[in-house]
Formats: sequence, structure tokens, C-alpha cells
Amino acid sequence: MPMDRPRRGVMKMLAAGIVTGAADDDPSAIGTYASAGARYGLAFLWIAPVLLPMMYVVVYLSAKIGQVYGNGLFACIRDQFPRWLLLPLVTLAFAGNIIEAAADLGGIGAALNLLVPIPVPLIVVGAAAIIFALQYFGSYMLIRRVFRWLALILLAYVAAAVMARPDPVAVLRATFIPALRIDAQSLSLIVACIGTSLSAYIYTWQSNQEVEEQIALGRRRPWQRKGATASEMKRTSRDVLTGMIFSNLILYFILLATGITLHAAGRTEIETAADAAAALEPIAGQAAKFLFAAGVVGVGFLAVPVMTTGAAYDVVQGLGRAGSLHDAPQDNRLFYAIIAAVTVLAVAMNFLGFNPMKALVWSGIVQGFSVPPLLLLMMLLTNRPAVVGARTNGRWTNLLGWTTTGVTFLCALSLAASWLL
Repeated sequence: MPMDRPRRGVMKMLAAGIVTGAADDDPSAIGTYASAGARYGLAFLWIAPVLLPMMYVVVYLSAKIGQVYGNGLFACIRDQFPRWLLLPLVTLAFAGNIIEAAADLGGIGAALNLLVPIPVPLIVVGAAAIIFALQYFGSYMLIRRVFRWLALILLAYVAAAVMARPDPVAVLRATFIPALRIDAQSLSLIVACIGTSLSAYIYTWQSNQEVEEQIALGRRRPWQRKGATASEMKRTSRDVLTGMIFSNLILYFILLATGITLHAAGRTEIETAADAAAALEPIAGQAAKFLFAAGVVGVGFLAVPVMTTGAAYDVVQGLGRAGSLHDAPQDNRLFYAIIAAVTVLAVAMNFLGFNPMKALVWSGIVQGFSVPPLLLLMMLLTNRPAVVGARTNGRWTNLLGWTTTGVTFLCALSLAASWLL
């Protein structure tokens, strides 16, 4: 966050938080939450309040690294840890970004296929070409200005859930009293929800965006960007919390809307985009597919550049090179070449014949396995004075961060064990 950014009014902060929170729910998240709601109904609602503090702490920690250390996450890991640890982490994050970008492009294709009779892979090619062209010739801020308001269409799930008239007592009970059988299938969706809510790509993106904002102020050298005041960290905490509350709100109401419409009607599997769109029928009727497609396209066009650029950040920082969206393509060919390569690989994966809606859930599971090790390193980094100076984690941040780290490790290992047994 810029060090001299003026204090924003409450209403402006809330408006920004709504947009940020809605945009954080990418197509993989939508597909995962819809699948969980359809399969388990209200029994999965408890995961939303459980994930909220976890979502907050991971984004706050990644923001702290970028804001206080003055460099992105993988630049920090390269500086602080041995090379033998860096390579597998960069590889894991790079592969995770490609898989998530591929799934999100497939989600965009499946959603638009509801409206136009064009094969999903061909829609994917067109969408990817548009996204890359906007990145190469424009900027991510241009993409954000154009598409971020479409993300607010996801709030239609709130209205759809309310209009379906759920039993308030049953909803409250399911929200605060977990009642879910722990087996391989439910563990898969729990890990997928963790993966989509706490995605590893968010860590690198958030830390690097803090750096990008300071570069925009003319602080191009790392030493110029180091440090943050207590008031700046409080502002960061507040902004992150606002965005995560709205992101979690979308999560909750997608679960609720699909649980009381699809699950109640016996439609427990999300096989197509039409299945997921059906949850919006209480509010939109026959126009549900248009609402769903617009929402998925909006968040997809916001999320895919984050993943492709995030992969470029990871690689160049792992190599000890610089990379910034403020660099012109001709001035940093490696950075933009990686973005192009990741985009091409993500598109190619959509020609392998995977069901695009199933791929959304599986990409969340992949991210769920990459979350724990990176979160562990972030906890270590944000407790090192050599990294964050006097801004090491306080007692409550450490409690929440280490608890989140332990829970994500436990869930990932439990799922792996369930596959082996």
C-alpha cells in the first residue's frame, strides 16, 4: 500500500472491499462452492465462518511481506532460505498457477457456452488471447477497471438464497454446528475449499502488488520500499479484513443457494455450467444462465491475469531477476515471455478433454496441497526481524497464523491418507 495514501472514508473503503472481495472468488472458487453445496446441502455451511479468519491472516501476512520487506514473496524466500528449498517451491507454485489458470479459462468457456454454441476449447482460446492482449498492450489496472464491476453479479447468489426461503433455524444450526461425515469425498471438497479460498497464487500476487504500488510512487529500489508505520499496518489489516469479509460472504451464499435449490431437488452433482447456473433461478428464472455467465466472465478476467503474472513473479524472483508490471514488454522480455508461456500452457490443458466444471474443483484440491508449505514459510518470514524489522507478528496474528498452518497441513495430509487407505 502506498505509504502516503490518504485515509479513505468508510463508505469508500466498504465499496472497495465489496469489489475486491467479490473479485477474489474466481471461477474455481465458484465451481468448488457450488459443488459442495449441491452435494452436501446445508451441511457444508460451517466452512464459511471457519475459513474467514484463515483467509484474513494469509492475505495480511503476504501483504506485510511486500509492504515491509519491499520485495515479493519469492524474492524474500530466495534471500532468506537455501536454494534447495527454493526450487521445489517455485516449481510447485508455478505448476499450481498453470492448473488454476487452465481451470478458470475452462470455467469461462463453459459459462459462455451457455450463451453461444461454440466449443468450449475455442472459447478458451479467444478469452485467453483477449486477456493476454490486455496485459501486453494495456495493464492489469485496465482489466480491473473494465471487469471488476461484473464480479458484483456474484451478489445475485445472496438474493437467490434469500428468495428460496430457507429455514432460518436450520441455516443457523448448519452454520455454527458442523455435521459432516469425514470421508475421502468430503475431505476432497474441504481441501478444495481451502485451496480456492487460501490459494497460493494470492500470496505472491498480494505481496507483489504492495511492491507495485510503491514502484508507482517512484520507489524502484528495494531499500526505498522497506518499512511501514504502525498506522499503515493497521490500514492494511482493515482493508484486508473488509475484502475477505465480502469474499467470504459470496462463499457462504453460493453454498447456501446451491444447497437449498440444487441439493434439495436431488441434483447433487455439478456436471455442467448449466447445473451451477440453476441455483440462480429463484431470482433470475430463465435469465439465470446470463447472470451466471456474466459473473464467471467478470471474475475470470480478473483472476486469470493474476495467475499468469503471479507465475512470472515466482520464476523471475526465483532466478534473482526483477519483474514488474510497470516494465514495458520490450524492457523485460523474460517477464512477459513467462506470462505468455503460462497462458499457452493453460489454454493447451483445455484441449485434454477434462470436464471444465470438474476441473475447477480439482484445481482447488491442487492449490490445497500447495497452501501449507508456503504458509509455513510466510509465518517464519513474518517473525524474522531481518525481514520485517520491528513489525514481527503479534500474539494474536501468530496464534491465528500457526493455527491456520496446522489446519491446512492436517486437512491435506488427511486427504492424502484417505486416498492411500
